Amino acid sequence: MGWRPDAAEAAERRPTVRHCGIDVHQKTSELCEVSSKGRVLRRASFSSTRQGFQKHFGDCAPMRVVMESGGSTPWVYRLLCGLGHDVIVVNPRRVRLVAESTLKSDRIDAEILARLSRFDLELLHPVHQRSEQSQALRTKLQVRTTLVRSRVALMNQVQGVLRSQGVRFSTTTASRFVVKWAAAKMPRPLRELLEPLVGAIGELTDRIEKLQRELVEAAESDPRLVRLQEVPGVGPLVSLAFAGWVDRAERFARSRDVGACLGLRPIVRASGGSRRTSHISREGDSEMRWLLVQAAHASLAVHRDSALKRWGQRLVERLGKKKAVVALARKLAVLLHRLWVTGESYRAFPTTA
Repeated sequence: MGWRPDAAEAAERRPTVRHCGIDVHQKTSELCEVSSKGRVLRRASFSSTRQGFQKHFGDCAPMRVVMESGGSTPWVYRLLCGLGHDVIVVNPRRVRLVAESTLKSDRIDAEILARLSRFDLELLHPVHQRSEQSQALRTKLQVRTTLVRSRVALMNQVQGVLRSQGVRFSTTTASRFVVKWAAAKMPRPLRELLEPLVGAIGELTDRIEKLQRELVEAAESDPRLVRLQEVPGVGPLVSLAFAGWVDRAERFARSRDVGACLGLRPIVRASGGSRRTSHISREGDSEMRWLLVQAAHASLAVHRDSALKRWGQRLVERLGKKKAVVALARKLAVLLHRLWVTGESYRAFPTTA
């Protein structure tokens, strides 16, 4: 692994002798606590509320707590860390004993997680838990993405109905859709039928533009993000999304680990004298990976010459556009992290010492 979470570092500084596994669900959670020798000390089922966690963990001596990643884990993680526990969040797909168990229940899952806590933390594939600020930023970006996708779905619905009725309505930009609709000629009953959808498109456009302005202002007010936007193809939204996803640059030991964490490295199978590579792993945040791929496309399309663009163009000639764009997206991820860590400005043609 290229990074170590805060909880793992704290565990090394302050070894614990008690281990706890929690199976967190929306309404209730199950916990199992075991000793350093594996003897079950406590089991409990409780309400998945702040009061429930406070009751069962507030008066406990520091423990190593392991739980699977899920929708509720960010606030649970912060709460338990605040109570002095060493909390490890793991990817359930990586914990095969839980994900592929033939005998599965909340009680059993909690005990398995507690027993896994007694071994090497790196075997649990810890999942980084972001700060409240980064989580709020990512939520804002996700809201924008959801609004944009909803608008696209409504536009496609309107255009599909018009096409089926023989009404010509050529493709236009989302911001001009309502204006073009008002000028289009069509039967009055059809217009009245589709008017609610077009009204929703206009309302979504207003909300998206307002949110877009807020995000751009946030990106332009942060000197660190302004530096990242100097990289060809990287705009305000990509820089904001990258900052929200990384959260803490120091969690990656090397910049090259960023691409692998985003699933932009090929799958490698090596055994004995054979070595096979296939498509990228596609692990990690799919939205951030998609944004970097779009940034790679834009990087190849910009008119400004740079070493980065030349590198990408050579890959296009050798490997084809699809593979070259993925490789360029990985290189952008590494470059953005490197600029963040070093505080350097982007140079189109960096000089080598």
